[in-house]
Amino acid sequence: MAAVDVIVDNLVSLWRIPTIRNNFPWIFLLISVVGSIGKELQLVPETYFSSSRNALNVYFVKVSWGWTLLLLTPFLLLSNSTFSRSASFLGRRLLSLVVATAVWYVCTETFFYIEDATGSCFEGGALTVVKEEFATKASCRRAGHHWYGYDISGHSFILAYSSLLIVEEMAPMASSKTASLSALPRTVLSLLYVALNLIVAIWVLMFTCTSVYFHDPSHKLLGTICGLLGWYLTYQVWYRSPLSPGLPPQRHPKEQKQHA
Repeated sequence: MAAVDVIVDNLVSLWRIPTIRNNFPWIFLLISVVGSIGKELQLVPETYFSSSRNALNVYFVKVSWGWTLLLLTPFLLLSNSTFSRSASFLGRRLLSLVVATAVWYVCTETFFYIEDATGSCFEGGALTVVKEEFATKASCRRAGHHWYGYDISGHSFILAYSSLLIVEEMAPMASSKTASLSALPRTVLSLLYVALNLIVAIWVLMFTCTSVYFHDPSHKLLGTICGLLGWYLTYQVWYRSPLSPGLPPQRHPKEQKQHA
């Protein structure tokens, strides 16, 4: 466990660096723009990650929201319980994941609707023969045809949004009174923290791969902006008001010295 503790301390120190913490959201916009330019100019050679069947895409990205909730839910409960074990407090903090899931669902369903509303079904890949009897992407593809519509990048959205959500909810680790936890919960909390940092690294890597290998530039940029807006309107606007799930708790520096 000593090695895990060292890793945790280093990760906490990393996220305490103002330049990294404050500029992290804008990294996604930068990657999206630069990656899209690289794709359009064909500057990036094909690699293992240029195939949508790569293992990280199949086993992680396609179920990214499940991975995010699977790791974040127990971490949120354990880390927030070092501040208060009140059922109302923990329930309020869990509500932030309910809100995040609602944001994810509404955005992805809206993307699907836009693609259906703006698209047409074509026979073959040449996009010349229109099959008007198929009005949705699902029915078109079931018939073995190709659907072409305005496809906002769901990958760009979910990878940016999940990363920002995780980083926000990991904040209590910097000031959690982990000494109040027994050995097993403290170990679990540390392992979850390391796993969440690893999943953020995977999301950033796959977001980069999406930017340089897939989708049209406007599709990726719009998906990224939706992810940033979902984070901004909750954590930077709504969660700062009393009638909200609230921001992840953090102790004032003076309190941290008292608990040290």
